[in-house]
Amino acid sequence: MSSSEPLEFGHDDRKRIYEYVERHGAVEPDTVQEDLSIDPSGFRHHVAILKRDGRLEREDGTLRVTMAAGAEEEYVSDDLEFHIRPARQEDLAGIVGAIRQVAEEKTYIEAESVADEIDHQETLLRHNELESRMFFVATVEDEVVGWVHLYAPELEKLSHTAELTVGVLDEYQGYGIGSHLLARGLEWAGANGYERVYQSVPSSNEEAIAFLEAHDWETEAVREDHYKLNGHYADEVMMALEL
Repeated sequence: MSSSEPLEFGHDDRKRIYEYVERHGAVEPDTVQEDLSIDPSGFRHHVAILKRDGRLEREDGTLRVTMAAGAEEEYVSDDLEFHIRPARQEDLAGIVGAIRQVAEEKTYIEAESVADEIDHQETLLRHNELESRMFFVATVEDEVVGWVHLYAPELEKLSHTAELTVGVLDEYQGYGIGSHLLARGLEWAGANGYERVYQSVPSSNEEAIAFLEAHDWETEAVREDHYKLNGHYADEVMMALEL
């Protein structure tokens, strides 16, 4: 299912099922059926159609929103083996922990707000009539060590743009993980019809700015003294990349 694909269901109960699953991230079918008070045979019929149409999928006994994002990839760099893959609902705690650690070390305001939002909602991936949210993760021995996140409001005038954040835990930097994550996120954005990605970084986060510049991002604007960090003002550097 393409992220930019319009949401049409053809039946109110089908829409209710999808919206319930999308809101909860991953949920057992019996719970959905009981909470929505849909008769079992009708529920099975609607779920079958949602699966056929690529809206929902069943994994580990739970229903989830389908986000076509490719397979897991394995890399080895200087004897470190890591994997890049689409995130799953079960990665939520690991992603929140990684984002908070990177944000604390590098002053990454936008990423910190992402962590707050997904931690509050307790839902990782989103695709509804208002927004789309996609994550890819880097793992070492099944532990999340980095992420790339894309967020896009489903508004016609902004439908070509997506906000991106990317980060890697300090001890795993220098292995090319951030570059692989960024490439995977941009590949997904391009495949889903986005033409431009952007993000904002405090001017004090020189490493992040240098990383993005090395991958052909450009500074579009600077808002002076936009952040106040530890009692000191810092500019907001607004960066973007045309796909």
